[in-house]
Amino acid sequence: MSADFSIRPVGASVAIQAPGPAPDAAKSAVPTELPPDKAVSAAAALPRAANQIPAGSSDLSHQVMIDRAAAEIVYRVVDNRTSLVVRQFPDDAKLRARAYLRAQDEARQERTAARTDRTA
Repeated sequence: MSADFSIRPVGASVAIQAPGPAPDAAKSAVPTELPPDKAVSAAAALPRAANQIPAGSSDLSHQVMIDRAAAEIVYRVVDNRTSLVVRQFPDDAKLRARAYLRAQDEARQERTAARTDRTA
């Protein structure tokens, strides 16, 4: 693993196919009549549930730190009243996994270096 903090592309671009016109069979289909208890109708327009952090909230602070064990930059949104982390990227599980894998790589490199070093 490298210890640099360069930005790398993630994945490849995906082509999206636009839906074409309706087939002739769908245009000439017979409408289905269902009894009211079996029919499905569109729900009334309800307000969307927002799972977002309020934009004007002054109780939140944004923190950027470097996790040296994982060699990662960590972005956190912290609630100033409770000092709890509201959102973090990357999450703790990924940081622990990266730190573990980085430690394994370093140990492997040390073992390789110890085997190839020559003492005079």
